Amino acid sequence: MFFIGGITQGSKEIPYQGLTFICDRCGRYGRYQVYMTYMCLSLFFIPVFKWNRRYYVKTTCCGTVYELNPDVGSRLARGEDVTIMPQDLNFMSDGHDMPAWQAPVKRCSRCGYETQENFDFCPKCGQRF
Repeated sequence: MFFIGGITQGSKEIPYQGLTFICDRCGRYGRYQVYMTYMCLSLFFIPVFKWNRRYYVKTTCCGTVYELNPDVGSRLARGEDVTIMPQDLNFMSDGHDMPAWQAPVKRCSRCGYETQENFDFCPKCGQRF
C-alpha cells in the first residue's frame, strides 16, 4: 500500500467589500484586494492541514502590496465585516503593473518608433534605445 501526498503552497482571494480610498502612493482612487497565502499538506490531492497563513492586501490603483495584520486577516477569512485601517498594513512593495498612461515613452533615434515597453533595443530596426 502507498500514499500519495505532498506539501504545497497555496493562495486564496478573500472577498472584501471595503470603501474606495485615495492611495497614499499614487494619489488615485482604489480598492483593496485581500489574499491569503498558506502551506498545505495534501493526501490523495485532498487538502488536510493548512499552516503558516499570511494575509496580503493589493491596491487596485497602482498594485502596491501590503502585509495585513494577521488578526484582521483571519477575521476577514471568517467572513466578518471588518474595515482595514492604515495601521493594519505593513508596506511590502510598489506595484509593478504601472498604468500605460504613466509609463515613460521611448523613441528610437534611428527610425522614430515609439513604445512604452521596457525594450533595450528597438523592435523595428534593432537600434539600442
